[in-house]
Amino acid sequence: MKVPLVDLHAQYQSIKNEIDDAIQRVIQSTQFILGQEVKAFEAESASYCDTKYAVGVASGTDALQLALIACGIKHGDEVITTPFTFIATAETISKCGATPVFVDIDPNTYNIDPAKIESKITEKTTAILPVYLYGQPADMDPILELSKKYNLRVIEDCAQALGAKYKDKKVGSLGDAGCLSFFPSKVLGAYGDGGMVITNKPEIAEKIAVLRNHGSKIKYYHLMPGFNSRLDELQAAILRVKLRHLDEWIELRRQKASLYTRLFSQIDSISPPNTAPDSYHIFNYYTIRLDSQRINRDALQTHLSSEGIATAVYYPLSLHLQEIYRRLGYKPGSFPGSERAQGEVLSVPIYPELRDEHIDKITKAIEAYSK
Repeated sequence: MKVPLVDLHAQYQSIKNEIDDAIQRVIQSTQFILGQEVKAFEAESASYCDTKYAVGVASGTDALQLALIACGIKHGDEVITTPFTFIATAETISKCGATPVFVDIDPNTYNIDPAKIESKITEKTTAILPVYLYGQPADMDPILELSKKYNLRVIEDCAQALGAKYKDKKVGSLGDAGCLSFFPSKVLGAYGDGGMVITNKPEIAEKIAVLRNHGSKIKYYHLMPGFNSRLDELQAAILRVKLRHLDEWIELRRQKASLYTRLFSQIDSISPPNTAPDSYHIFNYYTIRLDSQRINRDALQTHLSSEGIATAVYYPLSLHLQEIYRRLGYKPGSFPGSERAQGEVLSVPIYPELRDEHIDKITKAIEAYSK
């Protein structure tokens, strides 16, 4: 009995007729770029996220890049973010000509620690970019307070957290802009790349819409250097189908996570994920923490693979230690929380179709190995 990290085939089978009809609808229309499907999906996404505007783009990375530009981030600026995230968070800051300034994480949530942010603010700081890792929001109230105090933009990296809530507010609706990824393994995944920027600010939405389409409002008339970054009609049609099922899928993920947590809590060398009291966690990934003194993670992964159980490490090397950011002068020990997490986290399979017997097999395999 093999258990993949995510089972997109099972998901497709559960909504096959709806997906097939949506794809055929687009093919029959012969309109593949910025048509009615994208327009409708943008409206539906804005409604779902409790924002006024949503603009579809080609990927989650592009969502970050265009949101930063639309928020005025430019060469010479500094943007505060976390080192414990996917490279896209920081590389998009760099592509704006700005410098990522890293702040260590809260060891309980793996998100940026708000208490450590203020000391990193300088006259060059223009924005804070919190990441909602694994499906849980960062502690946003103190971040928003700092943004008001120092007149900073807040761009939310919601790539792993669509549907999550902070104090009953949907992620992406809290700051100046929220960035979504529809990478296939996400809780709302396309059949290819896709992304979106959500916002309550009309000037940001308008600029994103221009930037994504070669800097143009009217065809062949260009206002600014732009990008070819358009969510295509096929992906929008597929995502519209999936969006209708999203809340049900999230609740199923939370049920699976609850069972995992109950079982893992009985294993001494394993720490299940913590859910902050103000958060509605959607468990895009279910990530345990290993006692590195008792369990060798690489050996455990090899063992689980031999049992047909897929796992992943998000992320094995913090960004401040990556070759690309060596020039910033960070060293091992600069962010001990992030560095400890990179050696101890392990994500195990979680998806709506995951069966209880799968969870039982996974937890028993890990327990047996830990002994």
